[in-house]
Amino acid sequence: MTASNKHPKAPWRNFYGRIHGPTLNQAQKDYLDEDLEALSPGPVGWDVNPERRPLDLKARFGGVPVWLEIGFGGGEHLVHMAKTHPQMAIIGCEPYINGVAMLLGKIRRLGTQNVSVHPGDARDLFDVLPETSIDRAFLLYPDPWPKKRHHRRRFVTPEHLEPLARVLKPGAMFRVATDIPDYVRQTLEQVPRHGFEWLGKRPQDWRQPWEDWTSTRYEQKALREGRTPHYLTFRRA
Repeated sequence: MTASNKHPKAPWRNFYGRIHGPTLNQAQKDYLDEDLEALSPGPVGWDVNPERRPLDLKARFGGVPVWLEIGFGGGEHLVHMAKTHPQMAIIGCEPYINGVAMLLGKIRRLGTQNVSVHPGDARDLFDVLPETSIDRAFLLYPDPWPKKRHHRRRFVTPEHLEPLARVLKPGAMFRVATDIPDYVRQTLEQVPRHGFEWLGKRPQDWRQPWEDWTSTRYEQKALREGRTPHYLTFRRA
């Protein structure tokens, strides 16, 4: 079970990523104390929603389409998409609290209004998202877990893909970006097994980023180190 979910009803879920990093500065602490609660998508945590009641996304977002970014890192892409598509609402999910603080700082500086933040495990959010409620999802430069014995920790496994497929609407797009060739392999093997169609037909379809893409700090690091980004688009059946 994750460190944040010690409620007696919570299922046992191993969590392998980082939750805390370097000490937060005072401004980041203020963002977390002052802004995070108001940006919640609703009662997600087991302590506040042990019965796992579905979130009321219509009440929370006013009935607009809702997108989901899984593991937003420092939030560069998430705030870019929120500004580029103001008619959409975007939920960002990230367990790494330093990344959450970075995103909150960006939201405060830019005045972004259509963003919601879940500072925890995506699986807990999947528990309470209604079926077919999400219009688009993003998985961008996820932790590669490069050692073969750790591949089961990757997001592109049934433990994550099954609930993701459940919450996506038919026809919803699922975008994956990674610079790790073996992650591409596993993604192309696993995602279509869970109700998705890969839309790539030619090399340009995975070599070229999406029209509304903004390069993240993870992508810039990959490019500096000579790794090639891959952009994969899937459609929920």
